[in-house]
Amino acid sequence: MKLVIAIIKPSRLEEVRQALNSLDVHGMTVTEVKGYGRQKGHSEIYRGTEYAVHFLPKLKIEIAVDDAQSDAIVSAIRESAQTGRIGDGKIFVLDLLAVTRIRTGETGASAL
Repeated sequence: MKLVIAIIKPSRLEEVRQALNSLDVHGMTVTEVKGYGRQKGHSEIYRGTEYAVHFLPKLKIEIAVDDAQSDAIVSAIRESAQTGRIGDGKIFVLDLLAVTRIRTGETGASAL
């Protein structure tokens, strides 16, 4: 099993959700987060004064998947979240050692 973690622009969430639904991925966790990468934030002008914004709003998507699905899911996220501009985000794939469904007590891949 794998845990796929994607950090994306908030404006791309619906496209990513639709791409994942087309792969029969219906469960995900989405968290509003802030951060920066190579762009190190940006500056904004508010009422004539320039302010440095160091942490940009992003969304963190977490999806627990079977090993066989992980490559297709990473590709779907990348294609649907990509805008071609700096700050599109990152995708991380981690080994998932154990999963337990709380309601039924199922463990492993059947709990996904």
